[in-house]
Amino acid sequence: MLKGLIFDVDETLVYYEGYDHRKWYEGWVLPELKKHGIELDYETYRKTVRGDLPRSYVERFGIDHVEFWKIVDRVNLQYRRWMAERGRIRPFPDVDALEELKAMGLKLAAVSNASQECTEFVLSLFDLGKYFEVVYGKDYSNLDGVKPSPYLVEKALKALGLKSREAMMVGDSHHDVLAGKRAGMKVVNVTRFGKIDGADYYVDNLWELVELVRKMLER
Repeated sequence: MLKGLIFDVDETLVYYEGYDHRKWYEGWVLPELKKHGIELDYETYRKTVRGDLPRSYVERFGIDHVEFWKIVDRVNLQYRRWMAERGRIRPFPDVDALEELKAMGLKLAAVSNASQECTEFVLSLFDLGKYFEVVYGKDYSNLDGVKPSPYLVEKALKALGLKSREAMMVGDSHHDVLAGKRAGMKVVNVTRFGKIDGADYYVDNLWELVELVRKMLER
């Protein structure tokens, strides 16, 4: 029986108006890295984010990899605050569906590859944190545990006290689908930006997720 849902955050619950990953990296992150004597081109950085290279790869530049990612995350928090001040971080109009899902008695968690502080900051902008029993950002003790690794998803399942068969992963990206499947879960792809192969269910928005869940609970 379905007892819980684990949500991705960015581009599933909230979005960033005008955000461009390369421009963010080269305009915000790279200048800060250069202050620490680190010259890391965008394509190589992107490979570490996607998991093509381990996050410890950056140690070849003479910096502890945990410290490197803390620098990136500090800049990311500055960027998110800058975006929020300009009203450019916005919730999707269907996030009110979280209240309905909560009212059904489901346990809800949120997991993000962003830092804990960045994740909680974005959720707090729209008072979304109240819906989640558990919120997890990246874990500095296991930096390669970000999605598509199942680590954060499994961590959330454990905190909720649920087995993988009792919960579904909900997200927009390929990484969300892989993380959920690797954790042994059914996965719902919210197709805000197109369908991702490998999901078990597809919904256009969170209200369609409510209807999907309602049918499952009525079986």
